[in-house]
Amino acid sequence: MSGREVADDLGATAGDLLRGPDLAMTLVDADGMISLGSPQAAALLGYPATKTRRISAVDLLATTKDREAVLAAGKRWAGQGWDGVLGLRHRDGHAVRVVLRVRPLAGPEGWAGWSVGAADALKVEQEAVDRAILEALFSQSPIAITVMDSELRHRRVNAAAERATALPADRLIGRRIGEVAPAVDAQTIEQVARQVRDTGEPVLDFRVRGRVPSNPDREGLWSGSSFRLTDPSGRVLGTCQTFFDISEGQRAQKRLRLLTQAGGRIGTTLDVGRTAQDLVDVLVPAFGDLAWVDLAEAVVEGDEPPKLLGAGHWHVRRAAVASADGRWPDGLPTVGEAPPPLPDLAALRRVQRGETVLLPDRASAIAAAEGHPDMVPLFVPEHGRSMVAAALFARGLVLGILVLWRTERTEPFHLEDANALAEIAARAALSVDNARRYTREHRANVALQKRLLPPATTDTPAAETAGFYVPAGGGAEISGDWYDVIPLPSLRVAVVAGDVAGHGLAATATMGRLRTAVDTLADLELQPEELLTRLDDLVQRLQSEAPHHEDAVYASCLYAVHDPVARRCTLASAGHPSPVVVRPDGTVQTVEVSAGPLLGVGGMPFEATTIDLEPGSLLALYTKGLIRRDDHDLDAGLRQLTESLAAFSDPDRDLGDIGHVLLGALCDVPPRDDIALLLTRTRAISPENTTSWEFPADAAVVADARSAVAHQLAAWELDELVFSTELMVSELVTNAVRYAGGPVGLRLIRENVLVCEVSDPSNTQPRLRRAQWSDEGGRGLFLVAQLATRWGSRYGHHGKTIWAEQALHTAAPRL
Repeated sequence: MSGREVADDLGATAGDLLRGPDLAMTLVDADGMISLGSPQAAALLGYPATKTRRISAVDLLATTKDREAVLAAGKRWAGQGWDGVLGLRHRDGHAVRVVLRVRPLAGPEGWAGWSVGAADALKVEQEAVDRAILEALFSQSPIAITVMDSELRHRRVNAAAERATALPADRLIGRRIGEVAPAVDAQTIEQVARQVRDTGEPVLDFRVRGRVPSNPDREGLWSGSSFRLTDPSGRVLGTCQTFFDISEGQRAQKRLRLLTQAGGRIGTTLDVGRTAQDLVDVLVPAFGDLAWVDLAEAVVEGDEPPKLLGAGHWHVRRAAVASADGRWPDGLPTVGEAPPPLPDLAALRRVQRGETVLLPDRASAIAAAEGHPDMVPLFVPEHGRSMVAAALFARGLVLGILVLWRTERTEPFHLEDANALAEIAARAALSVDNARRYTREHRANVALQKRLLPPATTDTPAAETAGFYVPAGGGAEISGDWYDVIPLPSLRVAVVAGDVAGHGLAATATMGRLRTAVDTLADLELQPEELLTRLDDLVQRLQSEAPHHEDAVYASCLYAVHDPVARRCTLASAGHPSPVVVRPDGTVQTVEVSAGPLLGVGGMPFEATTIDLEPGSLLALYTKGLIRRDDHDLDAGLRQLTESLAAFSDPDRDLGDIGHVLLGALCDVPPRDDIALLLTRTRAISPENTTSWEFPADAAVVADARSAVAHQLAAWELDELVFSTELMVSELVTNAVRYAGGPVGLRLIRENVLVCEVSDPSNTQPRLRRAQWSDEGGRGLFLVAQLATRWGSRYGHHGKTIWAEQALHTAAPRL
């Protein structure tokens, strides 16, 4: 590139530099000799200041080609100026490329010589590049750049700043930031500019919020940086600011945080209402000011919503609401309320198709009502500014609708907001659907569980009972907790509480099998410890039936038999919590029962415990869910149970009321584990209603037994039962004397039935058979069965007892 070409490229930049304080100046006379030189010129070529005089200017040119060209054209330059780039010879011999500016000098006698100004070409070229970069930043950069003077008034702005303020540069110059963008945080910008101006230390990445005039409806966020400007002498000229719009990135991060939070909070429970509430709690106030979720009524109940929807056919219920200020606006339906049937609106049809609806302002929301002004107050809050609604759409079904409003924030929802809400709603819909399906299955399981349990209350001569079953909540599956009340012969009653290990339908089914087995075994009138032994055998058989022993079956059980005549209760436990007794005088104690192993473990015998129970005593049987605590301290839970029973168990208080108060005091809502509770208030048979005799093993005592029975029935004014009872006693005592030996016991019990019992020391099983016409015997038990309403036998430690019942028209008084 020639000197002329370089000069043309550098243009005014070189000219400016040659007027600077670092300019190297020399004067060349008409003979081409240097007559004067500045210190800068001498330093540029490595000469002392006094040694440059009377040196031929041409000889300083580094190349022969340049010297010849200058000498040949010297006369042509007379009276003309010239700018260019040449190489000058340094004193030590190397070449120095410089930018030259040559101008003619005229004296009194005409042309007298040349004024030559020189500068380092590299510096000039770098300055040119810097100038080009600066101009490009101001004309092309998308980053807003402003230059302010020391009074914080604009002196220059680039095109990006003009676009942001919606003002041309000539209207920005001389004005402060607060005058051109009043909705921007001007205080922060000016505070930073003063700090930079005064200290000289740049400030990088300070954040500024606000709304610029070019987009007044949307708040933005900018990352700003500020630098001090000085001239070569160090005088402060002002500051330069750059502003980079990070609003979209900030909004994207906010949406990402919201999605992350939604993923972490929504769906942590299998309760439909709790899931809906978690959804609105995530969105308010992070994304909006007001939100609600309406679910199809079928979904709330655990069923599928209807597939065909239309005007007035979509029955919904408000499942959850949230407000930024904690107050729910008047006029909007609240939780549990059912909004009125909706007309056939275009916006509603879009939601029912699974779409997201964006209404950027209040006017568009009112217009969506399509001529139904009565609907507007039901979904447009008083200060509503912008709304977005998304369908809860899962497995091709619309489960409900999510509505989000901005009431305090002036910035409307935008398309990216609607997309983010649609993604959150899609995730939430799956969680709601999972909760719905769990609700349906849990409801069916609970219904099965309750159908497998006995009536909640019973009333027998031996006791009054009240049972309670509370299923677990919070996503926990039902388990195999149960209780039972089994009336036994001779006016006794058996009470049972049990708990199958595990949860779910399998545990419930096992519970049903065990309860049936207990009922069957109880009908055999086994002793409590023997009944548990038989039940343990059954559980072990169930374990062997499980494929590959994957579903091992274990259970706890407490079986107790209360005899109202003897006023005693015999209990046996298979790994079950000990019952609690509240005596009529108010004292409370835990019954010390020898707890055997869980059913299904095997290998250990069960032991029975017998306690006296006065009439009016309260016996509480329960499962572990009632005393389980967060710290797993069952002893502390048992202490709390005994204290509560002492406080609530008034003898005159209804058992149902006691149970409800007790559960309310001890249980979480909903409990973390199933709970079965059975309260039994004991009764006793009055001594006047029982009588007994003992006879030796002699055939002659049969007549004595008949006479004693007739006399007692007459005293009880039961003359209508004398014949049938005498006949039964005659047959049973005769069989005992003939086949079992003595002594023979006879007892009568009068209550709501007349019970006749004959005991003997034999363990022979009595068998009912139909005698042939020619048989001389074998008709005794057949006659007993025909005369009694029911009959049977039971075995004790020392023989057996055969009993028979007959109905009475009037019941005897109870204790």
